[in-house]
Amino acid sequence: MTLNSMHPYRLQELVAKFASTHIVVVGDYFLDQYLVLDANLTETSLETGLDAYQVVAIRNCPGAAGTVTSNLWAMGVRVSAVGFIGNDGNGIELERALATTGVDTRNLLRRADCFTPTYTKPMLRTSDGVERELNRLDIKNHQVVPAEVEDAIIARLRGILPSAEAVIVVDQVEEENCGVITTQVRTAIGELATEFSQKIFMAESRAQIGAFHNVMLKPNAREVITAFRLDDEVQVQDTARKLFHRAGRTVFLTQGELGTLVIDADGATLVPAIPVTGEIDIVGAGDSALAGLTASLCAGANPQEAAWIGNLAASITIQQLGTTGTASVEQLLQAANEHFPKVSKGDALKR
Repeated sequence: MTLNSMHPYRLQELVAKFASTHIVVVGDYFLDQYLVLDANLTETSLETGLDAYQVVAIRNCPGAAGTVTSNLWAMGVRVSAVGFIGNDGNGIELERALATTGVDTRNLLRRADCFTPTYTKPMLRTSDGVERELNRLDIKNHQVVPAEVEDAIIARLRGILPSAEAVIVVDQVEEENCGVITTQVRTAIGELATEFSQKIFMAESRAQIGAFHNVMLKPNAREVITAFRLDDEVQVQDTARKLFHRAGRTVFLTQGELGTLVIDADGATLVPAIPVTGEIDIVGAGDSALAGLTASLCAGANPQEAAWIGNLAASITIQQLGTTGTASVEQLLQAANEHFPKVSKGDALKR
């Protein structure tokens, strides 16, 4: 079974409800810091003899869980953040970047004993204006998260849950128990999902997707391979079916240009990717799909419809080159019109 498209009026009906939706995003918030280096200004260090690159611009934006919140904000969704950051300069910059996208940061813990996770990306700009990324510098926490931080995360999530329609879990840190989603927090999320069964809980995880229970899951093929220590992608779809039985909730397996395989109690449905032409940049595609499908579920979409809208969002962001893109409601409607030109004028998608 496949789902290739959606009736224009149904899409319009669903996205119109995004603005009245409140979603909590709990997980690892990173600062993506781009340092633009002008190659023409490079100096030689007197002390080391090495190149001393000259920074001419700095771009800061929310990363990891912050990429998901940026996409939700672009879709008009009200967003609250739950997690922890360092009591440092990068933390200030991250909060500032989140604030520009309307994210409520009151439930972000500030810890003097933690770093603000940061991906520092030096971008060397050549004389023709093209930027090339050099070796990235990562700042992460490599110590186990203190128990009082775990307790605070759980308490803050529980406190904000009554006002939200959904919780998105972003487990970015691969080092076990060194990020927001520790074993204890993950267990508590499963318990909260059972207690608040009317809420939508959706999780993604780089390394621990197989450890979640009672929540919907959105893994990609690499994450399934990592979680189950597979040798290749041949067994990914069968393993994703096992993941559904283990988690007890719908699984959305994203597979790039193939689309999204939706696995639930009714079986497996392939929702094909939206075709695009020209050069693409896949950075952030999974986050935009996650935002789109979760917002759609909150609006009343069934899993297959939600996956289709998630694919539509991803098709928009991958065409935004050199940046982690987002997809607005207006862009979703416009993209749908462009991909389905046979829709009559009377049925055209409007907002």
